[in-house]
Amino acid sequence: MIRKILATLLGLALLAGAFFGAKKLIDSNVKTVREVPPSIKTVYAEPVVNTKIPIVVKANGNLVAAKKVELFAEVQGIFRNAGKPFKAGQRYEKGELLMRIDREEFYTSLLAQRSTLYDLITSMMPDLKFDYPESFGHWEDYLNNFDINENVKPLPEPISENEKYFVNGRQVVTTYYNIKNLEERLEKYEIRAPFDGILTETAIDGGTLIRSAQKLGEFVSLGQFELEVNVNQEFLGILKIGEPVVLTDLGETREWQGNVERINGRLDQTTQTVRVFISVSGKELIEGMYMEAHIAARSEENALEIPRTLLINEKELFVVEDGKLAIKEVKTVFYTNKTAVIQGLKDGTMMLTRNVPGAYSGMQVTIAESSRTLEQ
Repeated sequence: MIRKILATLLGLALLAGAFFGAKKLIDSNVKTVREVPPSIKTVYAEPVVNTKIPIVVKANGNLVAAKKVELFAEVQGIFRNAGKPFKAGQRYEKGELLMRIDREEFYTSLLAQRSTLYDLITSMMPDLKFDYPESFGHWEDYLNNFDINENVKPLPEPISENEKYFVNGRQVVTTYYNIKNLEERLEKYEIRAPFDGILTETAIDGGTLIRSAQKLGEFVSLGQFELEVNVNQEFLGILKIGEPVVLTDLGETREWQGNVERINGRLDQTTQTVRVFISVSGKELIEGMYMEAHIAARSEENALEIPRTLLINEKELFVVEDGKLAIKEVKTVFYTNKTAVIQGLKDGTMMLTRNVPGAYSGMQVTIAESSRTLEQ
């Protein structure tokens, strides 16, 4: 019994010694932890300067020639070239002959009608001299100046009602107007350029038989174009005819000055936009060219234009206050693809001009001395 008690006490003593020995060993192995000073990030910021910001509406579309005509034949015949090849890309000046349709047969018929008129007047001259001697002189002058190869001149005005009835009874007036109709039709065998322009499409070749109402091609003006764009209805009260517009090409490397020519009177119910037509001219322009229009709509007072990437949830951004970042709420009044026009910041507020990874309100920062440029 005594032996068991001694063994138990010895075991307890060994356990106690092991516990205190381990504790001492652990305590002696504790390393001193150094305090790490908080990091201070360098940020780019600049003071806010509110100004009057013009709101520019951007819209895009393709150029269309201001003057465009589709060429159709009004008569029938064999197509003949007229000096220049009737091909797409060929340029013509106003009044220059575009094409000719063979007219020999029709012209011969016209000459026959003129000859008939001459014979009718000649045949009535004896009776005219006897019954209406006072009218004989001006009809004689008309015959003396009659040229079968030229367009017929207007008939002499009758001096009396009796002379008028006499002349009409000889079919002179009817024949005269038949000839004038043929002369008008003769001009349709030649098609001339209605303005300075270029052929953009042709549908016939030399020697082709042309039929009436057949399409021959398309002719458009040079240098004068229109751009049709869709503009949101909120700007309708601001847009005016004659308003200046800056137009740029796809790469925004070149620009042209245009003007609002027309504004459609109907609002598209699906898109809530209205069509605006902008006139522009220039030697480097060509039909179908893609362009972007910059239309000055209105101006916002006490505003600032910033990159959209600086906005947080489209209504907040970071500023620097007392060496720390803070979040300020702003009012966004207009957006473009890359920028936003905002209001709500006081002049002099230090606003971040570049985003800071991991930024949060209260972060300690220092402002870099060398950067004063808004990020793009």
